[in-house]
Amino acid sequence: MTDRTAAAPDPAPAAIGDDDGALTGLLRQAGSPLDAVALRDLVRGVLAAPEPFDGTAWMTLVAEHPDPALRARLAALLADARAAATDGLDRVGTDPARLAALRAELAKRGLDGLLVPRGDEHLGEYVARRAERLAWLTGFTGSAGLAIVVADGAAIFVDGRYTLQAEAEVDGDLFARRHLTEDPPTDWLAAHAGTGGRIGYDPWLHTPAAVARFRRACAKAGAELVPCDGNPIDAVWPDQPPPPLSPVVVHDLAHAGESSADKRRAIGEKLAADGLDAVVLAAPDSLAWLANLRGADVPFTPLPLGFAVLRANATLDLFLDPRKVPPATRAALGNGISVSPPDAFGPALDALGTAGHSVAADPDATPAWIFDRLRAAGARVREQGDPCQGPKARKNDTELAGMRAAHGRDGRALTRFLAWLAREAPGGGVTETAAADRLEALRRENDLFRGLSFPTISGSGGNGAIVHYRVTPRTDRALQPGELFLVDSGAQYLDGTTDVTRTVAVGTPSDEMRHRFTLVLKGHIALATAAFPQGTWGGQLDALARQHLWRAGLDFDHGTGHGVGSYLSVHEGPQRISKLPNKVALEPGMVISNEPGYYKTGAYGIRIENLVTVVPLPAPEGAERPLLGFETLTLAPIDRQLVEPGLLDDGERAWLNAYHARVRDALLPGLDVSDGDWLRAVTEPV
Repeated sequence: MTDRTAAAPDPAPAAIGDDDGALTGLLRQAGSPLDAVALRDLVRGVLAAPEPFDGTAWMTLVAEHPDPALRARLAALLADARAAATDGLDRVGTDPARLAALRAELAKRGLDGLLVPRGDEHLGEYVARRAERLAWLTGFTGSAGLAIVVADGAAIFVDGRYTLQAEAEVDGDLFARRHLTEDPPTDWLAAHAGTGGRIGYDPWLHTPAAVARFRRACAKAGAELVPCDGNPIDAVWPDQPPPPLSPVVVHDLAHAGESSADKRRAIGEKLAADGLDAVVLAAPDSLAWLANLRGADVPFTPLPLGFAVLRANATLDLFLDPRKVPPATRAALGNGISVSPPDAFGPALDALGTAGHSVAADPDATPAWIFDRLRAAGARVREQGDPCQGPKARKNDTELAGMRAAHGRDGRALTRFLAWLAREAPGGGVTETAAADRLEALRRENDLFRGLSFPTISGSGGNGAIVHYRVTPRTDRALQPGELFLVDSGAQYLDGTTDVTRTVAVGTPSDEMRHRFTLVLKGHIALATAAFPQGTWGGQLDALARQHLWRAGLDFDHGTGHGVGSYLSVHEGPQRISKLPNKVALEPGMVISNEPGYYKTGAYGIRIENLVTVVPLPAPEGAERPLLGFETLTLAPIDRQLVEPGLLDDGERAWLNAYHARVRDALLPGLDVSDGDWLRAVTEPV
């Protein structure tokens, strides 16, 4: 199997222009190890990364201190490359020619089908453009999904968040659209693989458990699941981007709160106590947290893509493109952390096996390829959870202080936005795009802002009923009186990550809207005020947020809460609040969302989301077990126009009024007179 840690195939040699001699001279003058050809290759990688918040930070990959002449030349080079770039991902809808090309490639390889997940070698939520294979093939741009292609059929599978989006983006004549849980892909594969069929899969893009499930499905049909040597889509995607290149930077101790050496020492001691020699880390957020590093290889999350091996002696071997590590970062790593190129990763796994080491890896977050390589080399492999996930989720005091500060700044930006919206939207002159842009611009005024934490969901009317709606020029519409507007947004700050949803009435809401909103609010309050014993997991609390909707015969088709990182992933584990099985206990310091909702297809969507952190509660008299509860971090007004006071009991009304008083006291300083007056008015007691 291909060792894809070596990244992309070698690009075609860059053309040598007439001015390359002058460019090479500028590079040498700045002390850069690159020549003009190597620089152009690096620029391709920079272009494959998301456009950074700081548009010049990438220049440190060329020279530590580029002078003005070189900076100007680099800026022009990147601009020219961006103007000429195409990767085929901007096309709207499904292209039948791509599906035909894939089937031809499969036939050439002796395959009768292919599994096409939405994911990369790190199995994360956000992926580089290079890994957007599902979008390239089907047109579906959501963050979770799977397609299966066979010779005489194809299907795409998405969960309830994306059913409407898949209907809008994917040609139903080319791909049958299926619900991921109601019509599982394994059932479809068992029915369509065909006796004797050979179904391909990329072992870099599936966990061992997923491979086992699909192998069983193939066996039911008398077919065979076959690992691919190189992804077939890569072979037919002519303008596929290379792996991304963005600078790897140190996350300052003032924000991290704990040194990498201390983190590595604690986890190394645990490995030794468990009889393990090493653990392989495939999740970039674990790598980033453990080494106190950040990057910008994928959208919305400050991650450097790479793999790592942590040994019981606390040494950490990082495997990532060394071009991404500027000299200042390399110097800050110290002696306990080494950096090796990606193509050294496979041989490093082989060495662990040759030495007969006992090696752990998380079966839910590690590609099957890694397990296959370790076992083939003779390693004693232990499948167990990523040891970074628990301590990363339990924020230390510094991280919690940063989260509180970030939410204060973020709440002030959101309040200014809501005040602007209240003035402008009733006239019909505000579009979904304009609203999203205005909110981002207000957030950008914060000094520690480093980008959005996910694409803003800015949905009016029926668009608000699409759980993960993302406005496009084709779907953009003006906010209209009598409608609801749902805005779910968040930001990355150096000291914390935010995620907040508010639903507001444009003009006068209907009685039904008020009724549904208040049921959602009651569930939100029930969860916010919950008290629970140590050892409780999120699934045991999920019904608190749904109980009032259930009594009315209503529900919502998404989780109630997800973990949130500290200047890391806006969706992180291991904790969550959901109907889905998850027996991870909630512990002090964990940050999690509280976001019940209700969605009426084609009409409106409602969601109220705050982030909360788990805190110890004072023990009541006679208590036999320690209790935990939640501290709400998010600070932003909830639309009182949508609240039906008669549906609130005294405790719920007291919570809402106390929350609004806290919002008012925290956010008024720093608001101008107009926005301050608006905030005072909308936070009056109910």
